[in-house]
Order: sequence, then structure tokens, then C-alpha cells
Amino acid sequence: MKHMTLSEIADACCGIYCGDPAFLDCEVSSVAIDSRKVVKDTLFVAIKGARVDGHNFIPQVMEAGALCSLSEQDLGDVDYPYIRVSSCTEALKDLAEHYRRSLDIKVVGITGSVGKTSTKEMIASVLSEKYNVLKTEGNFNNEIGLPLTVFNIREEHEVAVLEMGISHFGDMKPLAKIARPDVCVITNIGYAHLENLGTRDGILKEKSSMTDYMNPKGSVIFNGDDDKLKSYTSRDGRTPVYFGLTASCPFHVENIERKGLKGTYAEFVTPTSRFHAHISIPGDHMIYNALAGVAVGYALGMDNEEIARGIEKLVPIAGRNNLIEAKHYTIIDDCYNANPASMKSSLDVLAYADTRKVAILGDMGELGADELAMHREVGAYAAFKNTDVLVCIGALSKDMAEAAKETVLATEKNMKVFHFDTKEDFYQNMGQILKENDTILVKASHFMEFPEIVKKLSEEA
Repeated sequence: MKHMTLSEIADACCGIYCGDPAFLDCEVSSVAIDSRKVVKDTLFVAIKGARVDGHNFIPQVMEAGALCSLSEQDLGDVDYPYIRVSSCTEALKDLAEHYRRSLDIKVVGITGSVGKTSTKEMIASVLSEKYNVLKTEGNFNNEIGLPLTVFNIREEHEVAVLEMGISHFGDMKPLAKIARPDVCVITNIGYAHLENLGTRDGILKEKSSMTDYMNPKGSVIFNGDDDKLKSYTSRDGRTPVYFGLTASCPFHVENIERKGLKGTYAEFVTPTSRFHAHISIPGDHMIYNALAGVAVGYALGMDNEEIARGIEKLVPIAGRNNLIEAKHYTIIDDCYNANPASMKSSLDVLAYADTRKVAILGDMGELGADELAMHREVGAYAAFKNTDVLVCIGALSKDMAEAAKETVLATEKNMKVFHFDTKEDFYQNMGQILKENDTILVKASHFMEFPEIVKKLSEEA
């Protein structure tokens, strides 16, 4: 990170410096909340979590080489410097906002109900063909993760691609104040977090507030096929640029050639040009991701050749439509998280397989009062997509299985449907359910811990 002195840090987070004044002009090398990631001259932020209180590690990290700690507690007469703050979490955000303002860098902010991470990966892959890019790693997209990502920006970086995740009203404002995006991308307005945000209109209101803190001369890039986004009217009169499969969108595709699990070829149409590219990861949702990448690339001055190379270099990451050729099965590992829209997109991908198609699906969380109806919707959809075997795991997924069975009876489909309360129950029966050379989709919300299933399928002797 760029240099920040302890004096500057104390001012930025309204803290009280405690310790030898000689250290006030010393500069920190990094910021960490994990004691295991402390290196020489790190600023350690003592976050108090549900299970672990970072304050307990302050003596340890100072001995390990940290320059200073942020603390909510009076540490008394200690022989190392610390900065006393009222809230370490708020101080972390204040400090990240201050640090972001010191950076001469373009920031792309990405939010949406579905596909934030895969869109972030695509946009970063595209921009990397011209710029030195930093991107959000893993799920560091909330009030703790975003500041830590911002602190990783170095002077050599030219663009930061930041994923911004919210689940409650008021979550976006502090993230947007930190990121100060030059380009705002919204992938869609779906049903994730309805439990907290009430309606899709509530989701739209919260996610679109990202634009309140963007560069006034920046670009707003929305999915034009989303009914909520295409009718969006900004409070400041800013007109979004739209991408989508619909020809009315300035950025769209034509002449789509779907190559099953080997991806998609398409002709990309921009307001001023056309070019062809191959998307290696299958599914129409990946076409949307690529279009978002094209629109962002144009906003940041890239040409068609650079953008096409970036699209074609994208490789899947674990848990995100990652195709695994295991000894006995082809596994579509898409188990990082789930909601109704992403479940349907993944079933669309499974439908491309030319072998027996098996979907192992689990519970979806944070769907609010309509959660059972939404699970039933996914079960019926699996039947309509001609899935051969549907395995539902979890309490909520019982309704998914029941709806699938009802659809099979009503439509005379041949899909076999199973329900298990736990993963362990499924493991005891999987030998009778799965067959050699099956293509298997694995997907559920994160709390279901379905990577365990992917590992078991991959390692099966």
C-alpha cells in the first residue's frame, strides 16, 4: 500500500494516539485484521467478532513486528504504540475511505443479486489486457472485506475491480463512500436478500445507491434485459449504458453458437463496431458477463482486439461454474452460493451435457417469506430442463423435490427425484444413484457447505 503515517491514520479515523510520539511519523506497510497476516510494520485492526476478539492478539502481533494497533480498549501502560478508537470496524472503513481518496486509480464497482463474482472475474480479465488490475479476491466484498481490498492497492495498479455485496438497507452507502467508483456495474435485480430488503424494488433502491458516490464524469453500466434496471431513473439524471441479449441494448450479441459445455462463440456488437470472441465457460449468464466486460472496456478506452483477448483468457474459479473432469464423472462445481435465478442458470448449463444429467441441489438462504415457493419453482424448472436425476438435500429442498415430482407426473418426464435431509444421508446412497460418466451439477447456498460434495465426487476411487 502507499505510505500512511500513524499521525495520518489517527486523524483519518478520529482516534487518539497512545505511545511514544517518535513513532507518529512512521509509516505502515499494510493493514490486517488477521494476526497470522501481520508482517513488519503492519497496522493491526482488532476487530471483535462473534467468536474471536482481535484485542486478545494485540500483544502477539506487536511482538511479531506490527507497527501499531487500532484498539477499542484502553491498553494501559504498554511499551508499544496503539490508536484508541470507539469502533475498530468504523475506523477501518474511515481509514479505507481516506486511503482511496489518495489514490490516482480508476475503480470499477460491481453489484447485483446474481453473478457479481463471475462478472468481476470477466471484467478483470478484459481490463488486464491493457491495465495493471487489482480485483476483489474471494468474497471480500462487505464492510470488512472491501476496505482490506482497497488497502491492497499499490502504486503500480491502474484499475481496481471491486465487488460490492449488500444484504440490508444501508449497507451500500459505506461501501460506495470507500470505493468512489468511476464505473458502476449492476448485473441484475433478483431475489437474493428478500428476507431483509423486502421487495425487488427495495433491492434496486439499495444497490443503485452505489452511484451516489461515483465519479460525476463516470459511467453507469446496467443489464438492459432486467425489467427493474431497464426502467431505472437515476436521481441525478445520469443515463445508464445498457448491455444484454436484446438488440435494443447498445452492447449486445448476435450469431450465437452454443458449443455445449465447451462454451459459446458470439459476435459482439458495440455502438461503433463488431467483433467475434469465444467464451470458454458455458451458459447465457456468461454471455451477459462478457457483455459487461465489453461495456466496461469501452468505457475505459480499450479496443476490440484487447477486449476479445480478455474474454477468451478467462478461466473458471472453484465454485463458479468450474468444470472438473474427475475419474468417474464430469462435475460442474457451482456451489459457492445460490438463489432461484442462479439455480436456473446452472440448470441451463447442465442441459448442454451430452451424457446423463444429474443435479445435486441444496437449500437456498435469505429468500424471505416466499422461500418455499421459490424452492418449488427450482424443482419444477429442473424437470422442464430434462434433467435425468435430481438430488435435493436439506430441509427447504424437500419442497424442491416435491414440486419436481409433481411436474414429472404432470408432464410425463422421466426424471428421477431423491430427497435427503443431510449430505451424509446422500453419501450412503450415492452409489445407487450415480453412474459412470454422469455430468453432475453441484449447487446450493454457501451455508450448505457443498464443496464437500464436490471433493467427495472428485476423489471417489
